[in-house]
Amino acid sequence: MKLARLGPGGAERPALLDGSTTYDLSGLTGDIDGGFLAAGGIDAARRALAAGELQELAGADTLRVGAPIARPSAVICVGMNYAAHAAESGSAPPEVPILFLKTPNTVVGPHDAVTIPPGSERTDWEVELGIVIGARTAYLDSAEDSMARVAGFVVGNDVSERQFQLVDSGGQWSKGKCAPGFNPLGPWLVTPDEVNHADLRLRSWVNGEPRQDSTTADLIFGVEHLVWHVSQYLTLEPGDLIMTGTPQGVALSGKFPYLKPGDVVELEIEGLGRQRQEFVAYEKGA
Repeated sequence: MKLARLGPGGAERPALLDGSTTYDLSGLTGDIDGGFLAAGGIDAARRALAAGELQELAGADTLRVGAPIARPSAVICVGMNYAAHAAESGSAPPEVPILFLKTPNTVVGPHDAVTIPPGSERTDWEVELGIVIGARTAYLDSAEDSMARVAGFVVGNDVSERQFQLVDSGGQWSKGKCAPGFNPLGPWLVTPDEVNHADLRLRSWVNGEPRQDSTTADLIFGVEHLVWHVSQYLTLEPGDLIMTGTPQGVALSGKFPYLKPGDVVELEIEGLGRQRQEFVAYEKGA
């Protein structure tokens, strides 16, 4: 099942995509958020679709695409989770997952413009598989318990400012990860039964030129391990997001220029959809 949120920012309408048809979920829920997921909303939407109870959303293809989940309470990110990316960053592969946080206001729609922070010369792209949590999760006994807590998967762009992250950091990364709009998400929340999350192709392009091309089979720490591991240190709430790391092919490698105003970044994960963002200059007061 594919779920989406369509419409103007702050007034998105929940929707279900089935083949070429988009259905309105607003009679079932006010939003695709933690409350909806925790209350078994995905199963309820599936039953309503099978029973023919959903109405088609007129003009869906003309609506802005929002992030497929409403603002999460937490965005937990995993660093250097592909060996080749760790190498291009000048680091050895980690022996345990490296965690850092992004603020919830980084989450925006998959096609929304992204503002380059004032003074930035090292804004970078990162295509990533995102995990959306479907139930309150803490202290799981084993990785085998993880998938029961996963609502679905999303495409994410873990936009990063490398000067802030690595030079101005004071030893932590979040300074370079939390500018508003630094986590375009979507277009869809795709339920686990729709994809093989352990072997999905991830790709990115800048101005039409290929950058990243890898597969989630190359993750150092897979989805099940990450959900279990994170749960040992914090409580995940329904609707929270785990970003699983990016493969090689980013500007940090030195092989490609950093982003500048006017650049267009496109990202795609097999079965999860495609994003497109134009990067724009910061305007004071805008």
